[in-house]
Amino acid sequence: MGEVEAKHVAADPYPWPYNGKITKENTALIVIDMQADFVGENGYIDSMGYDLSLTRKPIEPIQNVLKCMRDGGFHVFHTREGYRPDLSDCPVNRIWRTKQVGGEIGSPGPLGRLLIRGEKGWDIIPELYPLKDEPIIDKPSRCSFVHTDLHLILQNKGIKNLILCGVTTDVCVHSTMRIADDYGYECLLLEDCCAATELDNHIAAINQINTEGGVFGAVSSSKDLIDAL
Repeated sequence: MGEVEAKHVAADPYPWPYNGKITKENTALIVIDMQADFVGENGYIDSMGYDLSLTRKPIEPIQNVLKCMRDGGFHVFHTREGYRPDLSDCPVNRIWRTKQVGGEIGSPGPLGRLLIRGEKGWDIIPELYPLKDEPIIDKPSRCSFVHTDLHLILQNKGIKNLILCGVTTDVCVHSTMRIADDYGYECLLLEDCCAATELDNHIAAINQINTEGGVFGAVSSSKDLIDAL
């Protein structure tokens, strides 16, 4: 079999991926935590008084990317942050911290107990719901690799390139990208497909990625990705 023709996505601070090797076999999209608790009314983020228009803004561009990736036969993964009903897998200091800002993990709300597995708020929103063959990684953590089988699945499937989107840019998306880089994955974050609870945090997270020649990978947009694929 001959060499795969080099293909790059326009990105900062370098055309992605570094080696130009993008195939449906070695590249995966990971949609991070697009759950009602993070982007829906009366959920976890809304209970703390943040502007939901920020975390909902990526929904449409993610829909466009999902269609492109699905049509092209690429791997697609989704993640959900959530905890056992008895909170035995949630650090007690995390529960304490969230209580201080009005969104205590496990407390009752209109969408059920906040960030508890099986509750309405914990599930992925209908607009971006996974297809039946798309793996969902349930995580009791910010990072998609911590206490999950994500790395094992990616390794078994021979995936080298990760395209990241979802919420929030500065917490779960950034945490996932950092560890993915440490594992040796070639990462691309889609800026318009991510959001934070505060715009300044989103901008700062993007700027961090672009330092040192792309310290964790590269940053692009949904349009540039779709144009390249």
